[in-house]
Formats: sequence, C-alpha cells, structure tokens
Amino acid sequence: MTDSHDQPNSKGDEGSPSIIKRESIGEYEEDTKCIECGSNKLSVDHERAELICEKCGLVVNDEFIDTGPEWRAFDSSERENKSRVGAPMTFTIHDKGLSTMIDWRNRDFQGGSISSSKRAKLYRMRKWQKRVRVSNAMERNLAFALSELDRMCSQLKLPQSVREDSAVLYRQAIKENLIRGRSIEGVAASVIYASCRQRDVPRTLDEIAEVARVSRKEIGRTFRFISRELGFKLLPISPKDYIPRFCSELELSESVEKVAHEVINEAIEKGLVSGRGPTGVAASAIYISALKCGEKRTQREVAEIASVTEVTIRNRYKELAKELNIDLPL
Repeated sequence: MTDSHDQPNSKGDEGSPSIIKRESIGEYEEDTKCIECGSNKLSVDHERAELICEKCGLVVNDEFIDTGPEWRAFDSSERENKSRVGAPMTFTIHDKGLSTMIDWRNRDFQGGSISSSKRAKLYRMRKWQKRVRVSNAMERNLAFALSELDRMCSQLKLPQSVREDSAVLYRQAIKENLIRGRSIEGVAASVIYASCRQRDVPRTLDEIAEVARVSRKEIGRTFRFISRELGFKLLPISPKDYIPRFCSELELSESVEKVAHEVINEAIEKGLVSGRGPTGVAASAIYISALKCGEKRTQREVAEIASVTEVTIRNRYKELAKELNIDLPL
C-alpha cells in the first residue's frame, strides 16, 4: 500500500528540491529498509517530514523531528537577529524569565506617545502584572534574594556561570527550608562563595563581605551550615587559583604568572602550603616572581591587591625563598 503523495523522483532532479538523498544526511539508521519491498533506497522529504521509499513510494516514517535552526530570515534585519523564540530560561530571575513584562515607557510600538486613557489602562496592567509575578511569600523572598545575588555578583565581576550556580544553590536552600532564621543577604553571600569555589573563580570571605550587608563571620557560619545540609563538598582552595587575577590587577606579564605557578608547585611538593592562607602564599609567590623577572612591585602594592598584610607577605616570601633555595636580587 503506497501513500497518496506523489512518488519522489529516484534521480533527485531539480523538480523535487525538498528530496535529499540518504547519503547526504544522517537522520536515520543506515540499515533502515522499506517494510513493503525491502529496498534501502530511501529519501527524506523535508517539507512533509517523511521518510519515503524511492522504489515503491511507501512512507516509511512520518514522525521526523526537525533539527534545523529555529529561525527564518527574509530580510537583512532578520539575518542579523537569527532568533524568534525569545530570551533563554535563566535561574537568576525568580520566574526563570518565562513571564511577560510590560514596559514602563508610555510609548506605542512605533515610539509615539499614547493617550491619557490608555496610560491609565497601562498603569493598572503594570500593577496587576507585578502582583501576578510575585504572588506569595516564597516568591517575594526569591525575587529579593536573586536581585541581591545579581548586585553582589556584578560588584565582584563574576561570570554568568557563577551567577547561575548561585541562583540554583539558593533555590535548593529555600526548597529545603534552610532560610528560616537566617538573613537573606547572609544566605545569598554564602551561596556566591560556594559557587566561586565550585567554578574555580575564588573570592575570599573578606571580598564578599565588602559587597554584602553582613559580616564575614556570618557568611562563613551560613556557608558551613548550607554546605552540610545540602551535602556538597568542596576541595580546599589552591593558591594557584588566585595568581591570574592578582597578576592581572598588578599589571604583570605572563612570564611573572608562569614563574609564580612554578614557585607554588614546588611549595606544594615540599608541603609548604598546608596550614597557610592561600592568598598570602599566592601573594608572596607573585612578589618573588616579580623580583626574578625584573618587574618589581612593592610589598604594599601586592598586599593591597591580595587583601593581606605586608607582614604576611614578608614572612611567606622569606620562608619560600629559604626552603626552595631561591636567590632574590637586592
């Protein structure tokens, strides 16, 4: 029994541009055969999304999924903006960015002003839209917390991946009812700290406390509680994770960064890093490397970037120079 559609031309002439030979695409398995005549000469009709036998015309499969791009371009402007599906879903917005927004500007789609009666209608629509988007206490908590997350991540200049991970962790914490009795800012700051460590984009508790409205002590205590309750384990921070950022802020060359990595690798092999603050070790390694490469920076400059004291850098670099037999120029 054949399908009522016209049988495709087995030669694939120009009169049937929608027919593509099996050899040119890989949308079905090589051993697929026609159940009517047993032929393996099959073609795909993209207009009808059907797999058709070239010998007898049977429609072998009519449930193909279109894996092509989700856009069509008819003019130059649409070729530049190759999307017709809206913004992607994101966890950094309390409704994941799936709800509609009513613009605050009282303008029509052509940019012209609107009448006063329509302005009053838009005002009421905006008011009800806000009420609908945030309908209960949990959504209000989430909306405020995610806005705080975005503010702190922006001030810390963190990548989008860290923001998404922080939002996911906060959603898990609120789902497990871990927010009760704790400040929203404290929990938000602690999940940012956890996400930074997971993504190897380390920020110290002092740096996060500067942009948060809570103390360093509360952030650390909340972080330990949430990590224990959610069951995620983080490896200790390595001093090597801080080197690229510190060198960039000190405007040092790649050669200094490379030497600093070598110094820390030797220090790790000899066990000189255990029990010492990673920022202090990283800062002292950068100070040593800058001296060796002729790009000297003062201890005060390095200490300010690393948020440690000059005494810490002085003690660490003397210890590293002695144990690793590093000759430093005067």
